[in-house]
Amino acid sequence: MTELHWLPTIADWRPRLRALGADPGKAVDPGKAWDEAVALANGRINFVLTNALDEASRRLFPTPPAGLATKPVRLAVLGSSTLTHLLPAIRVAGLRRGIWVEAYENDYGQYLQELSDPDSALYAFQPTAVLLAFDAHHLTAGVTAALDAAAADAQLTEIVAHVRETWTRARDAFKAPILQQAALPIHLPVLGSNEHRLPGSRVRFVARLNEALRAAAEADGVDILAVDERATRDGIARWHDAGLWHRSKQEVAPPAAPLYGDLVGRWMAAKQGRSFKCLVLDLDNTVWGGVIGDDGLEGIALGQGSALGEAYVAFQDYARELARRGIILAVCSKNDEANALEPFEKHPDMVLKRGDIASFVANWSNKADNIRAIAQELNIGIDSLVFVDDNPFERNLVRQELPMVAVPEVSDDPTSYPLALADAGYFEGLAVTEEDRERTAQYQGNRAREALKSATTDLEGYLRGLEMELIVRPFDRIGLQRIVQLINKSNQFNLTTKRYTEEDVLSVMADPDAFGLQLRLTDRFGDNGVIAIVIGRLQPDKDLTIDTWLMSCRVLGRQVEPTTLNLIAANAQRLGARRLVGEYIPTKKNGMVKEHYAKLGFTLMETTPEGGNRNILDLGTFTPAETFIHVVEG
Repeated sequence: MTELHWLPTIADWRPRLRALGADPGKAVDPGKAWDEAVALANGRINFVLTNALDEASRRLFPTPPAGLATKPVRLAVLGSSTLTHLLPAIRVAGLRRGIWVEAYENDYGQYLQELSDPDSALYAFQPTAVLLAFDAHHLTAGVTAALDAAAADAQLTEIVAHVRETWTRARDAFKAPILQQAALPIHLPVLGSNEHRLPGSRVRFVARLNEALRAAAEADGVDILAVDERATRDGIARWHDAGLWHRSKQEVAPPAAPLYGDLVGRWMAAKQGRSFKCLVLDLDNTVWGGVIGDDGLEGIALGQGSALGEAYVAFQDYARELARRGIILAVCSKNDEANALEPFEKHPDMVLKRGDIASFVANWSNKADNIRAIAQELNIGIDSLVFVDDNPFERNLVRQELPMVAVPEVSDDPTSYPLALADAGYFEGLAVTEEDRERTAQYQGNRAREALKSATTDLEGYLRGLEMELIVRPFDRIGLQRIVQLINKSNQFNLTTKRYTEEDVLSVMADPDAFGLQLRLTDRFGDNGVIAIVIGRLQPDKDLTIDTWLMSCRVLGRQVEPTTLNLIAANAQRLGARRLVGEYIPTKKNGMVKEHYAKLGFTLMETTPEGGNRNILDLGTFTPAETFIHVVEG
């Protein structure tokens, strides 16, 4: 199970790799070469092929290619064992997600020395992210079966304190997010099934240590790499080879490196808001067994009474659990819509209901076009979608037409569907906010708003009828997770696409010459959640720079933009600013806001060769816009 079984096998993988770097002296198109490398990284490859792809990619892309939609990552991998064999898999896992990664490994066992020495190679590397990977032997040094409960507790406290001190050193030195690897459960029991009754058992100690590290990480804002849970599922023998440990001090066996790297890659992607947002489901033989149009409501396999029917119920239950934590659900089915809807409305064993589905598309058009329509309806990037279909023809069609859509390789056995989604980590998250839990309701509200808009003959009447209220609050610790989440996930309506850590947001809160605003929009149809984030910074010349302005695309056209400008201007004037400076920094995804400042009355001051612009608004002559939004302080 350590192989990446959810990825498709690419039949011509090796010839394509050879073609990618066949002639080192021949000029290549960097964009096309990068896309091809990403495609190869998304094939089912083992340790050897991972290393081969890494070698070719490092030769072709010694520096980040221009125009990437992601931020390069400089990852320091600091640990107590041999980690070199894991670095190619980490870089390829980044490549799989379109992220250019450079990795650094400390000299063997010297992680603390390098963290303590500002003149070390680690400091010269200047990581933007840090992974701490301590082997279980290192963490349990001094733990023996002779320890009593008090001594074992003291040892646990000491080790956790040491790890937390390492976090502090890394954070103080680099202001970078930290990922702490959980300890692998490699030790053997000495008491047996009741090992928990031996205070000094290393098996029990590792379990307690991982619990303590998770609690400490929650308190300190550190993320966990849950290799312990993964190894428990796969079997520790797939992750750890005692012979290799003794010969080369490799705690993670090379065959497990691709999955280890992928776990790290998911974290890097989640930190940049690159996790997928929407699960798109086929229906016939995917959500239920059989073909609803042929077999009818009574003939489909679903529910108690058969192993097959129960497997489909289990898959629906897993999809509903994803929805409860904030993943959008959609349907893309070749079916008459009435037939497709019937089980959702009438079958007693359907776990998913129509209200769980944010976008329901059932027709006879090709699925690639329908998936495009789903992304457009939900107003999210098409690279935010995961598509599950039992039919290999449909899977291959979507992969060919929409390579940015994730399409897990599944069999015709429905018991494999939840496993493929869980193992693939498409929806890797770092935290769950209330807005995440309410996402389905928010999309249902959007449908109601569209219905009102269609029934209203004029825009003014529509906006007035929404009864909108914009609740404005300064940045605070209560909303910290959601603020960071939005900053790192928003790509389309995002003027500068700067990415901030929790520490960065806290520094804004502490800066007397800056302000941060979180805006929540409600209306007669419900709560849209926090839909906009603004950061302003006062400069010495009394210009107020709009460092960050991002919004949810689902509230476009409701006068939120001019209302937000009113709030920015008011906060800028409170700080003594004379002018507002708004900058647009272009990316592949934010072209929709290129003229944002011009539309709001700013004066264009300069443009950049990359297509960006810088704009000025004189606060002395600024008149707040009148809108149909009532602003309240939260």
